[in-house]
Amino acid sequence: MSDSIKNAVRDGYGGVARQGLGSHQEGMRSIASAFGYSAEELASIPDEANMGLSCGNPIALATLRPGETVVDLGSGGGLDVFLASKEVGPAGLAIGIDMTADMVELARANAQKGDYANVIFHLAEIESMPIDSGSVDCVISNCVLNLCADKDAALAEVFRVLKPGGRLAISDIALKRALPEEFRNEVAAWNGCIGGALTIDENFAALERAGFTKVVIQDSNADLNIYKEGGSAACCGPAPSSVKLQTSCCDAASVEPDEAPANFHETMSQLLDSIDANDYAASVKIFAIKQ
Repeated sequence: MSDSIKNAVRDGYGGVARQGLGSHQEGMRSIASAFGYSAEELASIPDEANMGLSCGNPIALATLRPGETVVDLGSGGGLDVFLASKEVGPAGLAIGIDMTADMVELARANAQKGDYANVIFHLAEIESMPIDSGSVDCVISNCVLNLCADKDAALAEVFRVLKPGGRLAISDIALKRALPEEFRNEVAAWNGCIGGALTIDENFAALERAGFTKVVIQDSNADLNIYKEGGSAACCGPAPSSVKLQTSCCDAASVEPDEAPANFHETMSQLLDSIDANDYAASVKIFAIKQ
């Protein structure tokens, strides 16, 4: 991924982090609720940790235990890190990885507000995490891996940091069938975690190439059109829908921050007005083991 591409992604995420989104907004609560977060869970964490970016609740899948170390890929404002920290307890550790400085700054501010003593946020890329090999019990992620241009490299790094017997428990978007070519080329499709998604079979193959076993991928049957409740949500950040992509959200041409729409959720809302995302994609639960 070139520097210009990385800058485009950082600009997008940075725009989201600066928008002041949070559970105080009904749309953000509706999105989180639709993807499995309870009102009690949302009330237990800092408001701005929930920015309507979820496509599932990986905490419900991870079965975290006291004393474990868990890593969240693309941790954003810290939503899943904070929930994980409660599960692993004072003897455990919840680590967030995000490549966007604004998101890491927001997450650290949220951690300070919530007085979390067992969380750490790293400014880093998924493909190169500052984490020792074989040191992590569980890796979680929420609508992030589909955005990575080199998914094999990302999964290889996840495999590296996991302990033998460690597990991967993520929520993501998978394709049911091929997208129309013109749709795949729209930046909104990539930002909405659909354009860069793999099929379920492709996800299976990628996980097995990385060395994972006991792979389970299940359709959560969630309604992707729920994103309209927030004006809509995307996963990578704002970018004008008129901008075309060469390969993926993470491979977008550089977009200047002031070119982004004021409310990035509107980008996905416009996308969903043109196509029923449920016809082409699904929110899935993915679980796998490092033997």
